[in-house]
Amino acid sequence: MKKKLKLKEKIQKFRAWRERPCKVAPMSTEEHECLNCHDHYVGKYCPRCGQAATTQRFSMKVAAENFVNEYGMGERGMFRTIRDIILRPGFLILDYLRGMRMSYFAPFKMYFLLAAISLLVTHGLNITGQPLQDDSEADKVEVSAGKDAEGTDKTETDAAKSFKEEYPRQAKIHSIVYGVVNKMERFAQKYPSINILLILMLISGNLYFFFRHSPNIPDLRYPELFISLVYIANMYTIYSIVFSFFGLTKLTSYAIFLTIIPLKQMSGYSWWRTILKTVTAFTIMFVLFVLFIVIAVSCIAMFVRAFGS
Repeated sequence: MKKKLKLKEKIQKFRAWRERPCKVAPMSTEEHECLNCHDHYVGKYCPRCGQAATTQRFSMKVAAENFVNEYGMGERGMFRTIRDIILRPGFLILDYLRGMRMSYFAPFKMYFLLAAISLLVTHGLNITGQPLQDDSEADKVEVSAGKDAEGTDKTETDAAKSFKEEYPRQAKIHSIVYGVVNKMERFAQKYPSINILLILMLISGNLYFFFRHSPNIPDLRYPELFISLVYIANMYTIYSIVFSFFGLTKLTSYAIFLTIIPLKQMSGYSWWRTILKTVTAFTIMFVLFVLFIVIAVSCIAMFVRAFGS
């Protein structure tokens, strides 16, 4: 009975900590002398030249801290941001949107940093020591299907030739559509970070319609929702890096369901209402995407009929 009570107390304390905004440490009243301009001041940074009050002689610890800060990982609470984005992601987003910008790592800077780390883990910096994705496999599949590494046909079956002869317009439409899809796939593979940002822009458009008047942020703006999705993408990338590092790549696909947690915490809706709004938004986006494909193919067909030979 006592263990259950202690567990309940710990859960209540965790929930209270999770919902409490980040606390900024009070400024010290200790006076410092700047080692750069020798000005005397109170605070963490010299008001004259901007050098930190913690500047000291080099040691292994100081050198390591400088290396971390040089690449942006020690500035603006990088490790605090990682902790909060795992334990209280939605409340972290609320803090950031409400103006606590210096307490957390910038979302876009964190996004590209995590993308670089994820790339290293995927290409062999993991517990297995082997690349998790073999780029040559896709080329082997294409070659076996009659295509070389550049996506061009090496061989052409008799059925394909007869189809081109009997239905030249349909074959031309197929060729154009395949070329566009192939270029989109190559762009996504070459620039995955930019591709994900473009996808987030599309997703945020539908989600904004459903979350713009949420209880926690009744006047939510579209840029704020987009920033929130970038932080949510960072959360997913962290889980993906951890799972990939230990070779648990199958769990990475299931981590996408964890993104519902920050949406619930940020919006203030109930679990079922958050899930319903999210599923509805993605369903509408899928229907619009299908309609876009149908319209695009129809336009290509009209163009081929009008100007094709």
